[in-house]
Amino acid sequence: MQIHISPHDGVPIYQQIVNQIKYLVSSGRLAAGEELPAIRVLAEKLIVNPNTVARAYRELESAGIVEKRRTAGTYVSDQGSPLARRERVKILSGRIDALLAEAQHMGVAVEDVVKLVQQRHAAMQSTRNEE
Repeated sequence: MQIHISPHDGVPIYQQIVNQIKYLVSSGRLAAGEELPAIRVLAEKLIVNPNTVARAYRELESAGIVEKRRTAGTYVSDQGSPLARRERVKILSGRIDALLAEAQHMGVAVEDVVKLVQQRHAAMQSTRNEE
């Protein structure tokens, strides 16, 4: 499980963990029933306080995305992820907002951003077709 933390992001670290795990679940990279790393293990990997990871896991549990199993760890919920289309759109909207804000700061027009997205999409499609 790949999670990247940015202390200069302006988003609390626990929230970055929550957002990235939500993304991993909604994208299918974390499947129902899959075990998450232990709190201490993930905290050591990310070089953060274990309480930060514990808070992220609590948030995910209260959202129904993960479930704790007594003495067995934390797992992606078997009940199917509540991260259906609505949640995927919410995640993508946040990323789009960040992209548009960055483009605005760089003086890049929205039309140019859209063209770039279309070009990148076409490049990804041609790469997939070659495989």
